[in-house]
Amino acid sequence: MSTIAIISSFADDTHAAHAIEELRASQVADFHTFAPFPSHKIEHAIGKKKSPVRWIVLTGGISGVLTGLAITIGTTYEWRLNAGGKPLLSWPPFIVICFELMVLLGGIFGFFGVLGLAGVPATESAPGYDARFGGDRFGIVVRCDEAEAARVESMMKESGAEEVVREGVQQAAPNP
Repeated sequence: MSTIAIISSFADDTHAAHAIEELRASQVADFHTFAPFPSHKIEHAIGKKKSPVRWIVLTGGISGVLTGLAITIGTTYEWRLNAGGKPLLSWPPFIVICFELMVLLGGIFGFFGVLGLAGVPATESAPGYDARFGGDRFGIVVRCDEAEAARVESMMKESGAEEVVREGVQQAAPNP
């Protein structure tokens, strides 16, 4: 059985969100959405969870603090420079270094976390993407079997799709 891609375009995010809710209600799971701008209605309809980037940034911040402590305490014990009879472990200057490394590594981890979770750089365009989806239209691409295609097309049209196009998707040849 071959897979069909049903590409539907919508004029506004309300109709697209309604179509996504219909797809989720009928338990169609293999769909992708495209939007010219971020839409909370579509995110809510998809059921998108909070991003794990905040945990990645927290990990980077904690790593920065621990790295700062390791560097400052390690160099203090390695060199054992006693300046003016002060204690070897003097916390006020250590706090500054720990803070700076916390911010630096938190930012670096966050940057690469966002890139990694967003799939950047994209080596190929998403299947079914139309240039209008980046301009002024919202798009939903549903992959389904031929038996389900008519039902999905009617759901998209009933949800307010301006255009519904059916495309055949090439399947990978099985390995011998």
